[in-house]
Amino acid sequence: DHKRVFEGDKGKNTGGMGAYSPSKLINKELDKKIISKIIEPTLNGLKDLKTNYKGFLYAGLMIKNNEPYLIEYNVRMGDPECQTILPKLKNDIMEVLESSINGKLDAINLSWHETRSLCIVLCSKGYPDKFENEVEIKNLDNLEVKDKDKEFIFHAGTKKIKNKTFSNGGRVLNFVKQSESYKKSREDIILSINNLKWKNGFYRKDIGYKVIDKWE
Repeated sequence: DHKRVFEGDKGKNTGGMGAYSPSKLINKELDKKIISKIIEPTLNGLKDLKTNYKGFLYAGLMIKNNEPYLIEYNVRMGDPECQTILPKLKNDIMEVLESSINGKLDAINLSWHETRSLCIVLCSKGYPDKFENEVEIKNLDNLEVKDKDKEFIFHAGTKKIKNKTFSNGGRVLNFVKQSESYKKSREDIILSINNLKWKNGFYRKDIGYKVIDKWE
């Protein structure tokens, strides 16, 4: 997840300017550490509290020298992380949610696409400081989606006024693309954003720069 507002991870922190999955940091050893040092103790703690928790428990981690550190917990999904990760899920998300509600998650076998997913957030100019709301996004319905299973546009801060779409927040639209290459995904997303021709928007053109051309 890229938090800084400007390219090269500079400027103020935001809610997220874009993300990619999988992370180049993840490996089998680190995965085991995350499970044993953070996830399992958390689940044991919930049992000790006799808490029958049902829902999302999102662990925000920082990795240093292949060691995981817990920064925060959220009882919701992260944005734009979830928009990047969820399209990789092969399962029906509603079936997963209903299984959680009914206490039958152990019957679900999660399956994932082995693709590389990248998300770029289109923001209102001025974000994360002052920005103008209710600016019409005229060409949204005219954007061509070539692969509906691997290309998505998620509404983050929009609203409808007389059947027209307007901005309604700092982070407005999340563009997501799955492919075999982060570079390909980023190029396709930037092309879509350029085709949108929304003059009140801006975005980071370097999402995934830590892995593109280094880990393809």
